[in-house]
Amino acid sequence: MQRIRLRYTKRGRLRFTSHRDFQRAFERALRRAAVPMAYSAGFTPHPKVSYANAAPTGTGSEAEYLEIALTAPRDPEKLRELLDESMPTGLDIVDAVEARTSGLADRLTASVWELRLDGVSVEEAARAAEAFRTAETVEVQRKTKSGIRTFDAREAVVSLDAYGAHEVSDVSAGPADRPSDAPCAILRLVVRHVTPAVRPDDVLSGLRAVADLAPPVPAAVTRLAQGLFDAETGTVTDPLALDREAAGAAPQKATAGTATATAPAVEGPA
Repeated sequence: MQRIRLRYTKRGRLRFTSHRDFQRAFERALRRAAVPMAYSAGFTPHPKVSYANAAPTGTGSEAEYLEIALTAPRDPEKLRELLDESMPTGLDIVDAVEARTSGLADRLTASVWELRLDGVSVEEAARAAEAFRTAETVEVQRKTKSGIRTFDAREAVVSLDAYGAHEVSDVSAGPADRPSDAPCAILRLVVRHVTPAVRPDDVLSGLRAVADLAPPVPAAVTRLAQGLFDAETGTVTDPLALDREAAGAAPQKATAGTATATAPAVEGPA
């Protein structure tokens, strides 16, 4: 049985796709592409697809991951191309590698997020970010199935910095949105995956609590990367790198292509 790991995106209007909607679209793509899927046993067999740490509905992402199990070997890049052609534009399959190591989910220990704050000046966002960084704790509340839960949003945030839209590659805005004369600040933050999970909206709640930062319109949120956090360099590294290295060390077989789209190299802000 061959296992293939894929990276996919949620862009544009497709950021509002729920995880369940994505699952349905992906399973249709598997059928259209005639992928030789392995299935679970039992009365209602399902294709063996493992999803890892999906982004919340309404947030964009350049770094979502899943793993599929096949009953017959396929070239990862050719498989990626077939699946990408069968998916809606915006839900793009951008990388594929054969799984040669274990524990993909264990390598997703941090995320790099971008928050576009329209109507907020860079100076205002920078002051709020500084107040958040210097706070020992930032308590926020979130409604859960069991009621209101209070937790610290500060501990999980490794870095948080403000930029102007012209200073960074603003992936959360459409081409018509950049640039403009209206004030717009971009927050870049690195967040460790902890329990309970600290989401970008929790950080926004924390910024409101410590600095009274309240954007006039909802923030556009995009995950730029997720993977292992390297404390020495402040970077979030590509979780598929170990599989690529293992493939390079393994005996070479004749293949028609190799994966060309790699995970975004994103450094945590200093």
